[in-house]
Amino acid sequence: MATEMPTVREVTIDLLRELGMTTIFGNPGSTELPFLRDLPDDFRYVLALQEASALSMAEGYARGTGNAALVNLHTAPGLGNAMGALVTAYHNKTPLVVTAGQQHRGHLALEPLLSGRLVELARPYVKRSHEPGSAGDVPHELLRAYHTARQQPSGPVFLSIPMDDWEAEAVPPEVREVSYRTAPDPEALRRAAGVLRAARRPAIVAGPGVARSGAFPGVAALAERLRAEVWQDGVAALAGFPQSHPLFRGVLPLAQRLVAETLAPYDAVLVLGAPAFTYYPYLPGPVVREGTALVQITEDPEEAARAPAGTGIVGDVGLAAGGLLELLPEPERPAPPAPKPPPAPEPSSPMSVDYVMHTLAGLLPEGAVIADESTSSKPVLYRRLRADDPLGHLTSAAGGLGFAMPAAVGLGLALPGRKVVCVIGDGSSMYSIQSLWTAARYGVGVAVVVINNRGYSILKSFRDLMGLGPNIPGLELPGIDMVQIARGFGCRGERVEEPEDLPAALKRALSSGEPYVVDALVDTAVPRMAG
Repeated sequence: MATEMPTVREVTIDLLRELGMTTIFGNPGSTELPFLRDLPDDFRYVLALQEASALSMAEGYARGTGNAALVNLHTAPGLGNAMGALVTAYHNKTPLVVTAGQQHRGHLALEPLLSGRLVELARPYVKRSHEPGSAGDVPHELLRAYHTARQQPSGPVFLSIPMDDWEAEAVPPEVREVSYRTAPDPEALRRAAGVLRAARRPAIVAGPGVARSGAFPGVAALAERLRAEVWQDGVAALAGFPQSHPLFRGVLPLAQRLVAETLAPYDAVLVLGAPAFTYYPYLPGPVVREGTALVQITEDPEEAARAPAGTGIVGDVGLAAGGLLELLPEPERPAPPAPKPPPAPEPSSPMSVDYVMHTLAGLLPEGAVIADESTSSKPVLYRRLRADDPLGHLTSAAGGLGFAMPAAVGLGLALPGRKVVCVIGDGSSMYSIQSLWTAARYGVGVAVVVINNRGYSILKSFRDLMGLGPNIPGLELPGIDMVQIARGFGCRGERVEEPEDLPAALKRALSSGEPYVVDALVDTAVPRMAG
């Protein structure tokens, strides 16, 4: 008597359980219902009220757990809603398995309602985009998507799954162990070590690849061995170096000329887990000054290939740091002196951004996780809120908005024992404000600190830098009541206008076991962008 084969859905449920992917982020639609019905009790479906928020929540969750996260979107319109968030996940190199329900295979040739060219839509911003050729292939393709998402350089993978596939029969795939790290070329490392040994004053530029490879301690030890001052890449999705370390010097500017000027004192620059370099706006100049040796080590072959100067080495940053440590002797030069901390800002009315960031930094509990979308206030945040572990700062490397608030919710779900704080601009908050409902619904005690300057201050900075004059529409945001909006989603909150009220409000937000919004009204003066 023939044994009845399991269905695609049954095999997939077992597979996801074995991969540790029992939390699903999404906003369901009709083409997803056949998979979502009767989820087992050990599965958790996290409902977001918009697909972009669902994807960014999954990204925060993936970073918090260290595993790939699963997102379920609603066919072409849902994938379209999530595309901005998918661009961020791609640039952040976050491992995600992103699925969307395709229409029934029986009438796909007729292009029925809710069918779509999903594979083509996702393809530019995922590592692989695919629709299984048959229903029985679905579990195998999900397993392949998982391993592809985690393989260095990690990133999102997309699968389009026709809605009728779930009840077809399937053979369970073998869940194999796959190594995700790639060792750098030993001979290239030896040459890099020679460059660093010969340097009189080396520097390190650390990026998110340090965090992704678990190389925080190794890179700190390498900097100490070299007596090298350390800078962070200008747009880093994750902290690349413990920022309270006496060798840390700050975050690089973004414009090419300014990067070269910042690195001019050094005769050798080692870039670890970052592009060489991230630029914006366009201010042309040299990559580094003439005579400065540049060595880049990254797990991303594309980052190495597009670098405009220097030597590129492709491989795991943690393995590279360990290899360099073995090859480098202690130098005779002393360690450079630690910089003095910036002076405390004076309270004022209206409050300065510096005062808000300084006050928040003094109240953060140990191990706090920061999801940052402060945009025009980001340089001040970097100066005041020092990240001493990889999740100390989590932000978007893509430059778009809408990431930080849902990412903070995902982080809170992944790390219930750590306080998650979202620092966000008032304009940025509007892109994914519905994330507050999910935080309230699932009991995620994220503290949301809104730096409210009543406008798009970053755009005003660019306007002034480019000399475009004051008459540009759409840069003001009057009349938004953040606290009332938060209450509508089931969250507590308060508006703070005077500096003497800020510490108590932040303490309430940081001690709350529920989501809590502090709407901090700050000076509307336009920050000057370096040029």
